[in-house]
Amino acid sequence: MIEQAHRVHGQRVVVLIDEYDKPILDNILDSDRARELREGLKNLYSVLKDAAPHLHFVLLTGVSKFSKVSLFSGLNNLRDITLSSDYAAICGYTDHDVDTVFAPELPGLDRDEIRRWYNGYRWGGQDVPSVYNPFDVLLLLEERKFTPYWFESATPTFLVELLKKRGVFTPALSQLQTEAELLGRFDVDHIATEALLFQTGYLTAHAVEEPMTGYWLYTLGYPNLEVEANLNQALLPVLGVQAPPRERLTLFRNLQAHDLQGLETHLKALYAGLPHDWYRNNPIAQYEGHYASVFYSHFAALGVNVTVEDASHHGKVDMSIDFNGPCNYPQIISYISILLIK
Repeated sequence: MIEQAHRVHGQRVVVLIDEYDKPILDNILDSDRARELREGLKNLYSVLKDAAPHLHFVLLTGVSKFSKVSLFSGLNNLRDITLSSDYAAICGYTDHDVDTVFAPELPGLDRDEIRRWYNGYRWGGQDVPSVYNPFDVLLLLEERKFTPYWFESATPTFLVELLKKRGVFTPALSQLQTEAELLGRFDVDHIATEALLFQTGYLTAHAVEEPMTGYWLYTLGYPNLEVEANLNQALLPVLGVQAPPRERLTLFRNLQAHDLQGLETHLKALYAGLPHDWYRNNPIAQYEGHYASVFYSHFAALGVNVTVEDASHHGKVDMSIDFNGPCNYPQIISYISILLIK
C-alpha cells in the first residue's frame, strides 16, 4: 500500500502509528502472550525498513519505550524524541496555550487549580516547559468541574499489580532518582519500576543533572494532584486499607480543624484495621516500610500537599502537610514510629 500510494500520487508517504505498544501492554502480566505479540509486532514494523525509499516521515507514539533490540531490530534508524528538548511540549498544552487559545473558556474556573490538577508533565530539566494533559483540559472546559478525567479513563490495573508484587515504598515515589539509561529500558522480560512509572505518565521529570560528563541523573516525581491523589488512592487497597468516603471525610475534617487528638484517633483506627497477616509474614524492614506507605498514601490520596523528609530551620520531620498553610504533625508521626517498634 505504501509503494502504491507513492507511485500513484508521486509523493513519499507519511506513516503515523499511535499506541504501537498496546497489544503488548494489554497482556503485560501474561509474559508468554506478551512475548508472542512482541514477535508479531517486530515483524510488522520491520516492513517499514524495506519501505524506506517510499517514506517521507514515520511517527510512532505509545505509552512505553521498548528497546530497539526487542521490538525494532529490523528498524534501526528511529530517533527517540521522548526527552528531546526540541519536542518537550509536543504532547501537551503549555501555560501560554491555556491562557491564549482557551482564554474564552477560563472565566469561572480557578486558574491556579487548573495548574495544580493538570499541569506538571515535563520531559527534561527546568529549561523545558511543563505541559498540561490535553485530555484533562478539554474535558474540564466542557464539564466545568475538577475530576481525574485521564486517570479514570484508564485505571492502571497492571501497574498497581506490579507495584504490589514488588512491595514499592510509596513515600519514595514523590522523589525518585534514577539514571537516564534505566528510564529507556522497558521490555517484557524486565520492566524497571522507575521506567514503568515514568513511561506510563504516573511520574515525570522534576530535575535533570549531569554530575559527570555523559552520566545523567533524573529526579522523578508526581506531575500533579490528579495523579498523586488517585494513584495513592488506587494503592490503598493493595496496602490493606479499605478507606470509604466517610473515613476520608474524617481525615479531611481533622486536618481542617487542626484536631491532633481526632487525627490520632483516626490513625489508630486505620492501623487497627490492617490485616494482621502482614505482621506475621514479613520481616521487620518490610513491615515498617508497609506502615509508612499506608501513612503516606492515606494523606496523599486526600489531595493535600505532602512533603516527605521535610527540612526547615527547626530540623527535619518525616512528613509535612500543606493544608491551608504548612501543618506539621511530629507528634502523630512519633506515635506511628513507637507503634512500629512495639
